[in-house]
Amino acid sequence: MAKDPPSISPSALHPFGGPDVLHALIDTVPDAMVVIDTSGNILSFSTGAELMFGYSEAEVLGENVSLLMPSPDRERHDGYLRQYMETGKRRVIGIGRVTTARARDGATFPIDLSVGEVNLADKRLFAGFIRDLTDSRQTEQQLHSLQAELAHVSRISSMGTLATSIAHELNQPLTAIANYVEGAQDLLDEPSAHNIDQVRYALRESADEALRAGQIVQRLREFIARGETTRTFASISKLVNEATALALINGDARGVEFEQALSDEEDKVLVDPVQIQQVLVNLIRNAVEAMSESTIKRLFISSHLNSDGMMVVTVSDSGPGLDEHVAERLFHPFVSTKASGMGLGLSIAHTIINAHDGKIWAEPSPMGGTQFHFSLVTQRTLPDDD
Repeated sequence: MAKDPPSISPSALHPFGGPDVLHALIDTVPDAMVVIDTSGNILSFSTGAELMFGYSEAEVLGENVSLLMPSPDRERHDGYLRQYMETGKRRVIGIGRVTTARARDGATFPIDLSVGEVNLADKRLFAGFIRDLTDSRQTEQQLHSLQAELAHVSRISSMGTLATSIAHELNQPLTAIANYVEGAQDLLDEPSAHNIDQVRYALRESADEALRAGQIVQRLREFIARGETTRTFASISKLVNEATALALINGDARGVEFEQALSDEEDKVLVDPVQIQQVLVNLIRNAVEAMSESTIKRLFISSHLNSDGMMVVTVSDSGPGLDEHVAERLFHPFVSTKASGMGLGLSIAHTIINAHDGKIWAEPSPMGGTQFHFSLVTQRTLPDDD
């Protein structure tokens, strides 16, 4: 996250010799800088902004800055600005955040946005400093590839260790069961009263060993699930915005029309933020990859409260949809819709959401592809303290 931009005082501008000189200085900044008034109208659009968004300054002067935003920020921006002017409550100003922007060609890309407030004489202005997170695309892709490779090695190593542990633990009871069953089979060749008693004994011991094997599996499952995470109330809109930026950071979503419709009724969910972002990034990347060959590419993320007070988040795409045979086992480990996939992403997402006392499921999307839903606990879901 970029540091907050420094405050700008009127006296600091006088030595530069007027607005033309000031604009020339602004144009030396490699990142984009956009200055707006209290109505959201663009007053200045730097050379860096022209290169980033594809508009010339002449085209955007006097236009509302929401022109540079995807939905739903495009429709809500004036309301955010008006709320700040009336209440002083900050959402971005002086805080900064990772979010998404919209270029002239309709492409959505991740940005790091910081906004500073400027008071010039009797005018109140806002200066936005924007860094395109895809500028370091090659480095990010190399880092992402390295992280993916390390994660792959880690998963293989973990599965190998787990498989070794299971084999070692289960070997004794399974061997005992095999021996008892073989012995019982031999005894039945001569079904005397004594031998029948021995067969009953062997079957009882086999049952005991089978129960022991089940207890071993249960103990291993408890060991794997033992790591409790610290949950806190977090903004679902913030989680979605940051996860979207992370998912789109390698530029694969060029040409994808992206929209959001997040709940105004409730925003806070009780989660481990990093884990829920992992789920969101996985679902968004899956959606983008599913639409790689589609003529129409639409990604839609929404949230709403269900009748139980749970927050339901939906990631929907316009891809080809799921094969019905894959859909039946979609959240099982090693089931993948990708030729090179390991089939662990959705299984991990399933584990995370279940651990958050929620549910995750998939169904056909109204746009023709697939939509994934998952539910999360909100304040309304929790019992009263009374």
